[in-house]
Amino acid sequence: MYSYICLMNSLTEENYLKAIYSLSADRGTVNVNDLSKRLDIRMPTVTSMMKKLAERKLVRYEKYKPVSLTPKGEKAAMYVVRKHRLTEMFLVEIMGFGWEEVHDIAEQIEHVKSAEFFRKMDELLGHPSFDPHGSPIPDPEGNIRRDPLPALSECREGEKVSLSAVSDSSSEFLTFLNSRRLSLGTEINILSIEPFDGSMMLSYDGTSGQVFSKVVCDKLLVGRKEK
Repeated sequence: MYSYICLMNSLTEENYLKAIYSLSADRGTVNVNDLSKRLDIRMPTVTSMMKKLAERKLVRYEKYKPVSLTPKGEKAAMYVVRKHRLTEMFLVEIMGFGWEEVHDIAEQIEHVKSAEFFRKMDELLGHPSFDPHGSPIPDPEGNIRRDPLPALSECREGEKVSLSAVSDSSSEFLTFLNSRRLSLGTEINILSIEPFDGSMMLSYDGTSGQVFSKVVCDKLLVGRKEK
């Protein structure tokens, strides 16, 4: 189980650790400016927090160099990610919220300190491996599945794929997908790809000729069908 240190971090510290994890997963390297933009916090404040977290051995920080999580910091970040994603799954599966409604609520609940609260939540859900958006949920030891999925935009004309996850869990994007009747598990046929802008014409769920921009297709992560 997670060590006691994971429960000792403040709400603000948890937000920083989760932001570093998220940015490093997206970009590979993270600097203070990246964190300032992601968290909408002034650079001097971010720098001060990096020094504090470095003193606690949660991050590696040197002036003008990228920031990274230490093993101890990554474990603490994984605990926050686990709480967030379990909460999203609970809100959808148990409470009946739509997948587009849960992110902001989970942002609040993820800072609850009770480990037993989330252990019980996990138990009630049957120990899920993924959240409602297809993102893997870290296990109780902080391990996480790292099976990269290709974006729909990386696939070829004529391929058949299944929507497995989304890289954008904003309510605006998910509401858009709802309006186009796209959800996890939907089987998609790629009918054609426009060479000029990369937009795709798709068929799925009994519909045909649905056109999606490359911006949208970049955010749809898919599993390829075995041939």
